[in-house]
Amino acid sequence: MNEERKLIVSSSPHIRTPRGTQQIMLDVIIALMPALVAAVIFFGIKPLIVTAVSVVSCVVFEIGYRKLLKKNASYMDLSAVVTGILLAYCLPYTFPWWAVIIGAFFSIVLVKQLFGGIGKNIWNPALAGRAFLLISYAVRMTTWAPARFQHIDAATSATPLASLHAGQLVPGGMNALWDMLIGNIGGCIGEVSALALLIGGAWLVYRKVISLRIPVFYVGTVAMLTLIFSRGNNHIMWMLQNVLSGGLLLGAIFMATDYCTSPVTPKGQIIFGVGCGLLTVLIRYFGGYPEGVSFAILIMNCCTWLIDQHTAPRRFGVVKGKKKEGAKE
Repeated sequence: MNEERKLIVSSSPHIRTPRGTQQIMLDVIIALMPALVAAVIFFGIKPLIVTAVSVVSCVVFEIGYRKLLKKNASYMDLSAVVTGILLAYCLPYTFPWWAVIIGAFFSIVLVKQLFGGIGKNIWNPALAGRAFLLISYAVRMTTWAPARFQHIDAATSATPLASLHAGQLVPGGMNALWDMLIGNIGGCIGEVSALALLIGGAWLVYRKVISLRIPVFYVGTVAMLTLIFSRGNNHIMWMLQNVLSGGLLLGAIFMATDYCTSPVTPKGQIIFGVGCGLLTVLIRYFGGYPEGVSFAILIMNCCTWLIDQHTAPRRFGVVKGKKKEGAKE
């Protein structure tokens, strides 16, 4: 008996996966947890409070905005939760709760939802929120309290990145590098522990949420430039301290790899990573702020469409520059 077979033709994409936005965001949340644990160990309970305020505010603003405009609820995709965590990770644990709410409003309503919601925003919402808060509350955003186990002689000193911005190596040699690796330094909630961020990045790579192109070329560009143009006597130490300090690993792993604001082509991702690294070093060396990660990624976000346009593979059967037969001259 012959079975009737039908050829079903549908619009692209034709490859489907059971992993949706919610599962991807859940993987990102899991990957962000080691950094939060490290922050609680070295800073106490306050980082947890700031993170909770940021997450709740982001979710509430997303629900309220979409209900006000009578749009379908989107909070279940967990993207607002991820934005809330990332925004909190860009803040000092001493940052006031009311200012956190203002940053959450800017990130969710003005940067994400006004552009149409997830997948349509031009800039990374958490980074845009951080940039807004940095401009609006510069003193509070650059006032750091030391870690609980930090050495007494460093209790009143600036963050390692501030020392590097002044052209000085962080004193302590290998001990200083160890503190940067585990998170025993002053700084933002989610950027102090390089080890915790690398563990989270390894999880995202294992789960195939991100590829290594952007993080590797981003961090690699910063490492190469700071090694070549070292401002310290020890070039290797200068490079390592630049890589481990500030928000470089947080930005390279969790923010520069954002699906909607980074290129989709392999070549484009390499260009994006190199561009972020170059801008980061330029801002760190010559800018008014010690850190350049946030502004570097935001600037490259604006170039994503152009990078994708010029790195897109050629369509099969289309000859570049050749006009269609019968087209008007």
